[in-house]
Amino acid sequence: MQLPHSEELNIGYLSRLFDNTTNCYKFFWFQALLEKIDGRNKRFSFDELINEMIADAWYMVTEYHLRLGPLGITDNLEEVVKYIHKEYGFMSAEKRDKIISFLQTTEDKNVAKYKFDLTLNVPYRLQVPFYDEIRIERNMWNGSKKNLTDEINRQHRLMYYFVFVSGIDTEIEINESWYDYLYRHKEILRGWVQLKLIKYLQNKNPNVPGIADKIESPIARNIDRVRKYWKLIIEVDPSLKDIYSRSLLADVNNISIDHFVPWQYVAHDELWNLHPTTRSINSSKSNSLPSWNIYFKNFGDIEYRAYELKEKNDAVSNEFNKIAPYHLNNQEVMNQLYADGLDRNSFIERLEHVIRPVYESAQSLGFKEWVYDGNKDIVE
Repeated sequence: MQLPHSEELNIGYLSRLFDNTTNCYKFFWFQALLEKIDGRNKRFSFDELINEMIADAWYMVTEYHLRLGPLGITDNLEEVVKYIHKEYGFMSAEKRDKIISFLQTTEDKNVAKYKFDLTLNVPYRLQVPFYDEIRIERNMWNGSKKNLTDEINRQHRLMYYFVFVSGIDTEIEINESWYDYLYRHKEILRGWVQLKLIKYLQNKNPNVPGIADKIESPIARNIDRVRKYWKLIIEVDPSLKDIYSRSLLADVNNISIDHFVPWQYVAHDELWNLHPTTRSINSSKSNSLPSWNIYFKNFGDIEYRAYELKEKNDAVSNEFNKIAPYHLNNQEVMNQLYADGLDRNSFIERLEHVIRPVYESAQSLGFKEWVYDGNKDIVE
């Protein structure tokens, strides 16, 4: 999978983060960084990042007993999850917030020891591919963390630097240029690291099928709001057509909401990826990618019409404002796609900028192209 390009950053270094990875810690540490990046905060403590790592590993270890490390070797991340699960009785599908809250407040010395051990190597070793101006001798890795971080901090253009060194309370600060890149491409990078993690876990758990479906607790999904939104739009403009069959959506008894890029890849219900279709077509498409060349224009047209009505029709505007907090979770995308006064070309160009990298990423992971065969019933 090719990572998004940058004119000013060396993405080649980033692409090598997980080369020759022998344990799971780098995957979870990098995921934790992405989880914490919110467009505002750039400085994080080891403790809060380790808490994110434990929460990320929780479901796969407690529900499916996935092994996170090599056979016969103790993996501290796996062990701390098992310990908390056994000692405190949290459910496998426990809410992430509850796990994080426990980790922030517990005074359990065993948990503290596990967390400390998880900080011994990965925060310093993750960025080894970037170290082209410094030389870290073997004895320095296991020596004074102050000396080690002083040496690491001499390297230019790192993703993050060590700004305070004190055990589990050590703090890092993400470089501004890297922060902008990581925040802008957060969803793509999350998919990239998860793909790497899945391959790693498949290697460590060779007899376990469906690893990709076992790394996260199923998300409770509700897109009834989106269905209601599109039904209103179709009532306002009965001329709207299904992007695949070109049949009038006003003739469909019960519309179905389709993810243009499959939910099985994006794992979200963001409005810019959703559109109305029929149940039979949605079922036929399943987890496939609709042919970009055939369907993106139609998709762009119907999305622009919805945008246009949001601007001109009070009822549609009110409905949009109701669903936006649930189905537009990236402020940058919100500002880019739903700014006032966009013409058709500008809107569709921006939509393509948002969705095409996600589409191509899914394509590179083996999601198959789909074309409507025209033989299904189109009115329901």
